Amino acid sequence: MSREHGMTSNLTIQERYQHIHDRVARAAGKAGRSASDVTLVAVSKTFPASDIARHHGFGQMDFGENKIQELTLKQESLSNSHIRWHYIGHLQRNKAKFLTSRVHLFHALDSVRLARELNKRLAMDDQTLDCLLQVNVSGEDSKFGVDPEHVDRVLTGIAGFDRLRVQGLMTLAAPAADPELVRGQFALLREVAARHDDHMQPPHNGGPLLSMGMSSDFEVAIEEGATHIRIGSLLFGERT
Repeated sequence: MSREHGMTSNLTIQERYQHIHDRVARAAGKAGRSASDVTLVAVSKTFPASDIARHHGFGQMDFGENKIQELTLKQESLSNSHIRWHYIGHLQRNKAKFLTSRVHLFHALDSVRLARELNKRLAMDDQTLDCLLQVNVSGEDSKFGVDPEHVDRVLTGIAGFDRLRVQGLMTLAAPAADPELVRGQFALLREVAARHDDHMQPPHNGGPLLSMGMSSDFEVAIEEGATHIRIGSLLFGERT
């Protein structure tokens, strides 16, 4: 357990929620940014809908899931809320039909083949989908995502799919005891996005979205330009 996990373990859920927001604000201020520039995605996978409802009651709007069936069940359970759902996990092409109308932002588009299948399903449902291209900045074989050197080719291949709006990039940094060890990986994602921003459609005429940083390293990610951070255990507690 990290030092920060230990510090928050004795806090109430609401205190933990506020503590994370305070850390986000400090990290953003350190980088000369506003906390409002950063969207906190509460990674609620494996946690019950009741936990999501409690955090939603504190004002949390964005929640991330990585399994279609779990996402569907939670959406049905919380259908009266105004939650923005994010799909943050790898998506198999045969599951594309279940995603098209369910999420605010899909974080893990990782191939032209998946983009083609999503576009076909979206056209059938007369829907569009905002998404992020997943990039493997750590070079780990265990991670999904496009090699940074192939981003231009993949974005070019996706450009013809009019039902998809690629609004930026997403990555998972390598596990590290010290978040400073992965600062370079976050910086690389920012640099890749800057090189290829003409192939993306960021919202509100801003720069590309950057989904990077989790419970162990989100402050460094914010300092390197993250617009979306994905926090699970620090908000909900350790998964069993």
